Amino acid sequence: MTAAEAGLGATGLARGLAVTLRTMTRRAATRQYPDVPPDLPPRSRGVIALFEENCTVCMLCARECPDWCIYIDSHKETVEVAGGRARQRNVLDRFGIDFALCMYCGICIEVCPFDALFWSPEFEYAEYDMADLTHERDRLREWMWTVPPPPALDPAGQPAKEVAAAAKAAEVAGGGGATERPAERPADRAVERATERPAERPADRAAERATERPADRPADRPAERATERPR
Repeated sequence: MTAAEAGLGATGLARGLAVTLRTMTRRAATRQYPDVPPDLPPRSRGVIALFEENCTVCMLCARECPDWCIYIDSHKETVEVAGGRARQRNVLDRFGIDFALCMYCGICIEVCPFDALFWSPEFEYAEYDMADLTHERDRLREWMWTVPPPPALDPAGQPAKEVAAAAKAAEVAGGGGATERPAERPADRAVERATERPAERPADRAAERATERPADRPADRPAERATERPR
């Protein structure tokens, strides 16, 4: 080992010890988990919670799941409607998610048309057996109460289409129905009639017929044949 290499080694050792001494004087920032819970971001993806009342068993989430980790069973029930014919509706029997297969992509939450699935920040659901990671609807509903409220809307943003449609319908209902077209006055009808195209008179039709090409007479056809070029 040369003197230059020895000097580089000593310099590196001194720098490392300096970093160690500076760190020893600082207070440790280690979170004592599980005694101290971690501060999670507001949109953390922990588990998927189920709001059972909104589920219509449309099976869209199970079909779109790339891992096929959603299991749904249901049956049909007949509902009697007063003054109308009986209808059938789907009743949810089982809704389970295998979190051993789930990759937390969130596709099932995005495609749900009735807002029955939500992200929950809950992450403490470890099990000793992998088979126990398939959680049924009772456990998924318990996680529903840990879902944080949605963020507040931007006051300067445009309202949702549903809100705008409901406000417009309420405004129309409060104003006595849809705005009707005002009744036409006699003066308006006279102006419309004056601007209309006048009806064709018999004299005009006769003039148009006179300007049309006359039909070929039988005497003209032999003359045309005579002027044709022989084959």
